Amino acid sequence: MHHLEFEPPAPLQDAIKCFWYHETYYPEVDTEFEVVPDGYAEIIFYFGSTCSILQDAAALPLPSPFIMGLLNRPAHFITKGRFEIIGVRCYPWMVFDLLKLPSGKNGVQTFEHAITKLQPALQQCVESGKTDDAIELLRNYFLHEHPQLNTDKVLLKAGTALNTINGSIAVNKVAAAAHATVRTLERKFRQSSGHSVKDVSALMRFEQVRNNLWLDPTLNLAGIAQELGYTDQSHLSREFKRFSNTTPAAFARKAKKDKLNIDADFVAFVQS
Repeated sequence: MHHLEFEPPAPLQDAIKCFWYHETYYPEVDTEFEVVPDGYAEIIFYFGSTCSILQDAAALPLPSPFIMGLLNRPAHFITKGRFEIIGVRCYPWMVFDLLKLPSGKNGVQTFEHAITKLQPALQQCVESGKTDDAIELLRNYFLHEHPQLNTDKVLLKAGTALNTINGSIAVNKVAAAAHATVRTLERKFRQSSGHSVKDVSALMRFEQVRNNLWLDPTLNLAGIAQELGYTDQSHLSREFKRFSNTTPAAFARKAKKDKLNIDADFVAFVQS
């Protein structure tokens, strides 16, 4: 398993959190893997074997690239052999504007866009082991297509408020930070991401709980709940199970066991 992250150029930092590369080797038979929700939307290019998503017990093939929007439950995929990904991790209130596409609420979706034409060039870079060149291609594409993002000032200020404390902030306080009414803010968020401010905030907080428990499975859940603005430990546990299909205690036990069997790169993979 190998994972790398790359900073976006300054003009793109309001929309893109990072570019990233991930390489995993699976058995040479169809193998299922799980992606747990977080607070980002991703543009996913993949290379190597095919990739399918499990929906209603059926495996539906996915093209490369596809969009992984905000998830409200774990998504399950199938691939085999060597599997490599180059991702563009975006803020969910910016990803569709970045691509000039209408917003969508679906977690995983295919799309038609000029960016898909980068697939052959990116594949050539990946197959040649030139990851840096592949990332540079993506950087240049977005800089050329979007030399200056016309970011909605309300969304920009709201996003800054959410990112500053990882979603642990009430919607009315986000609106105040954005100098907008709650109604205006919610309308703009739904138009830009397909989700409400509350949806995004909840996922950002869940991600922080997940990351904290991965890094230290012995952490006190009541303390995490208080730190991240949950009503209490029960509230944290309900939200965690809603997004992960498991309890935080069960996740912590599994994390403690798994960390004995995988290398440190996995920490980078699950961290925001």
